[in-house]
Amino acid sequence: GDSVTQMEGPVTLSEEAFLTINCTYTATGYPSLFWYVQYPGEGLQLLLKATKADDKGSNKGFEATYHKETTSFHLEKDSVRESDSGVYFCALSDTVTGTAGGAEHKL
Repeated sequence: GDSVTQMEGPVTLSEEAFLTINCTYTATGYPSLFWYVQYPGEGLQLLLKATKADDKGSNKGFEATYHKETTSFHLEKDSVRESDSGVYFCALSDTVTGTAGGAEHKL
């Protein structure tokens, strides 16, 4: 079935360091791809999304590009801040079947 895979474990970074959180997916069709974030003590919120190949989602300095050839949607930020601390979830949604999957990564 459709699924996403993220890199393992918490990541600890110095302020202003470059961040990459890897996300690859397996899907039969062309899913929409999402990054969600949950900041400490808060609910889950959508960070960014891409609905088709080569789309680039961006928000709050974060970016992710939908690469169909490498089935990847890696989250990047040039300069992280302490306020970026949280749990980051990569997810996909197949608009044809309505199925969804996700994985989490703690920053």
